Amino acid sequence: MLAAGLSEAPAPRFDAPPPEGAADVLADDDLQLALYLCYELHYRGLPGVDPGWEWEPSLIGFRGALEARFLDALRDELGPGPDIAPQSLGAEVFAMVAEDDGPSLSRFLQSRASVDQFREFVIHRSAYQLKEADPHSWAIPRLSGAAKASLVEVQFDEYGGGKADRVHAELFAKSMRALGLNDDYGAFVERLPGVTLATVNLMSLFGLHRRWRGAIVGHLAAFEISSAIPNRRYATGLRRLGFGDDATDFFDEHVEADSVHENIAAYDLAEGLARAEPALTPDIVFGVRSLLALDERFATRLLGAWEAGESSLLAEQAPRVAV
Repeated sequence: MLAAGLSEAPAPRFDAPPPEGAADVLADDDLQLALYLCYELHYRGLPGVDPGWEWEPSLIGFRGALEARFLDALRDELGPGPDIAPQSLGAEVFAMVAEDDGPSLSRFLQSRASVDQFREFVIHRSAYQLKEADPHSWAIPRLSGAAKASLVEVQFDEYGGGKADRVHAELFAKSMRALGLNDDYGAFVERLPGVTLATVNLMSLFGLHRRWRGAIVGHLAAFEISSAIPNRRYATGLRRLGFGDDATDFFDEHVEADSVHENIAAYDLAEGLARAEPALTPDIVFGVRSLLALDERFATRLLGAWEAGESSLLAEQAPRVAV
């Protein structure tokens, strides 16, 4: 329905979907794909889709109904959050990440994954990494003072410090090519399950809404804190499989960069925002907990499929998103 509607000229074509929906919104392939396509109109657009669809009111209403389901499902999944004082938020974000006991995807990729499994992992990650940092950058005009300066400091590195060949999205594309994969933006979206798309949709939802500026800050803080060690393991796993610097450069870069970013993101950005706007503290915590919960679902999906001797990707089928 969505793809068919977008193939036409922008017009009031969409009604809000009914409130009842998938049993597990956070893993539903069709719902998360629909939300992902709506969000892509705010990034690089969709092939063959009129740019006028980006802010067409009926489509925004349709997207809003999907977002409401997504947020309700997240709240149900997480339950009440801890009560944290703004002045201790930085240390608490580190503690929440450290206490996360989800399955370790990075350990598997470091020591056991086959080349095909590593390629699948990279395909999953491409939905975000080929636009790395963009969802978090939406928060820049919504912050001020020290928090804004801290976010820009992190994002400057994410975009290569002014060097086009060091933009992190470009480094990831290089890794894809080294692994023999198509690095075209969006090339694999039809193979990605809902649990993968949900991890990206989470960032887009938080980033696009000023009301969720605290959550996107919390998400970024947890993202940076939880990045360096796994990326070291990914690089080790690729070297174990015989790949060289073209494949590992992206992951090696994140070992170094995120070791610096984690403190900036936790203390200067997240805690700085909480101190400046204490009412946003619960939202910052919600962003942290949401990332950890969806990442656990993502890791469980991949590891479960591989341990069963199956692919973690959706089977190839008739196009679902061609417009």
